[in-house]
Amino acid sequence: MVNRNLLRQFDADDTDTVLEDVFKETGLDDWLTEEIQIFDQNKIVTGKVLEIRGDDVVIDIGYKSEGVIRLDEWREEDGTSNPPKPGDTVEVLLETVEGEDGSIALSYRKAKRQKEWEAILSKHREGDVVSGAVTKKIKGGLLVNIGVNVFLPASQVDIRRPSDIGDYIGRNIDCMILKIDEPRRNIVVSRRKLIEHERATKKTKLMAELEVGQVRKGQVKNIADFGAFVDLGGIDGLLHITDMGWHRVTNPHEVVKIDQELEVYILGIDREKEKIALSLKHKTPSPWQNIEAKYPVNTRHQGEVVNIMPYGAFVKLEPGIEGLVHISEMSWIKRISHPSEVVSTGDKVEVQVLNINHDKKEISLGMKQCTANPWDEVAKKYPPGTQVSGVVRNLTSYGAFIEIEEGIDGLLHVSDMSWVRKVSNPSEVVAKGQKLTCQVLSVDQERKRIALGLKQMANDPWEGDIPGRYQPGQKVSGKVTKLTNFGVFVELEQGLEGLLHISELSEDKIESPEEVVKVGDDIEVKVLRVDAKERKIGLSRRNVDDPTVPDDTPDDLTQGPPEARTPRADAKPEPK
Repeated sequence: MVNRNLLRQFDADDTDTVLEDVFKETGLDDWLTEEIQIFDQNKIVTGKVLEIRGDDVVIDIGYKSEGVIRLDEWREEDGTSNPPKPGDTVEVLLETVEGEDGSIALSYRKAKRQKEWEAILSKHREGDVVSGAVTKKIKGGLLVNIGVNVFLPASQVDIRRPSDIGDYIGRNIDCMILKIDEPRRNIVVSRRKLIEHERATKKTKLMAELEVGQVRKGQVKNIADFGAFVDLGGIDGLLHITDMGWHRVTNPHEVVKIDQELEVYILGIDREKEKIALSLKHKTPSPWQNIEAKYPVNTRHQGEVVNIMPYGAFVKLEPGIEGLVHISEMSWIKRISHPSEVVSTGDKVEVQVLNINHDKKEISLGMKQCTANPWDEVAKKYPPGTQVSGVVRNLTSYGAFIEIEEGIDGLLHVSDMSWVRKVSNPSEVVAKGQKLTCQVLSVDQERKRIALGLKQMANDPWEGDIPGRYQPGQKVSGKVTKLTNFGVFVELEQGLEGLLHISELSEDKIESPEEVVKVGDDIEVKVLRVDAKERKIGLSRRNVDDPTVPDDTPDDLTQGPPEARTPRADAKPEPK
């Protein structure tokens, strides 16, 4: 091997003559057939291993000094090593030729990588398909060894980006070369591009073959809240959550798994938009066939509570057949705010079929219909005149609802609270939570209503001594209890009031009762009229000491305007 540096001292024109003389003197007659090694930086040269010196390998490349390479450059990435032996011929990369001392820097590893790179470039171009093992996950993607490490971006791993690209480490995959950057010795590959190319070919063929009603094999590629995408071998179809089973499916993961192989029914094909609707449930007959024969209206069945909503509970009668028990159909008497007060998911319950809507695939069920209706016995149990005790459950503007047993309420109307007192609001007489004893006045079996009376627990004083104790012209004392725009109510005795009309408040004309009196005042008045039929007493403050009653006393002095009159017992508003 001839060192070309020995020739640099000669002129170019004398090179051939000098070379001939040198080789004759050295006895190298075959100099013309030997390759002359050129020592340029970053070139691969051939050398001979002289010795192994500790962790260093001394190599002679025919230069004026030997090179030294660390022994660990012969160690592979997997940890294996095949170290050289003295006398071995190796190819190394001449990295630098330094200074006048002639020292050089060599690399076995870089020479190996450069040869691998040149081998790849000699065999492949952009667009070629290559195979390799995924070796490492790096920022932005994966490294794939195809003879050299190439970069596979995360976005190019698959058609849909995997949740963790690290799952591909150790797998052998096929990719397409996207870009080769020779100066930087960089190759970018794409698995997605290759898959898309293959799928495009398969899709064209598949779309020509697909028909509604076919059953095809596929593989689950992605799962979403609304369903799953299934690869049919060239195109994905959507398996919607509502088509996963005849039964209620709330989570697609309960039915299918990623990469699962399954057979699906072709439910619909949109060839223009290349969309395919798939189904699992249509591979079997619908359980709704002959539903009316299996579950006739008014028949009772056992079921399982599978879902609870604010408005009711869904009960499964069989797989794929669920009915709704509305909250109003859960109990005859119990006031239910939420279905969870009565049932829990998984409970076994008895239900009665109330209605079937075959078109909407809806069944209305009832739970209370499987128990006796207590209102069927109310009329027998509480005939008019019966005394009952209960607790005031609720107050309204027109009365109080009293619970006489669980779920059975009676209405105590304001007009039935007192014989003598004008009750404007039930809170004047009773309080929520108070226990009362009342008399049953009437029972409306059909409308599920009971009318109660409190005043009926005592004799009617208007049929007793009130007309005898209060006579026209009589002077009496009382306390102002209420002011209205038409006059003043005066309490003559406990529970008994009379009306002092505004025209009878003063000798002078006034615009408002507040000009003369206020609530709580003790005043003296004269009885103008006593009407036992209407249960009214008319009063006056004019000429109180004059026992005579004028003949022209108007009727409205005792009655007041319509809104001031106490409603009759037979004119109750509808309870709420």
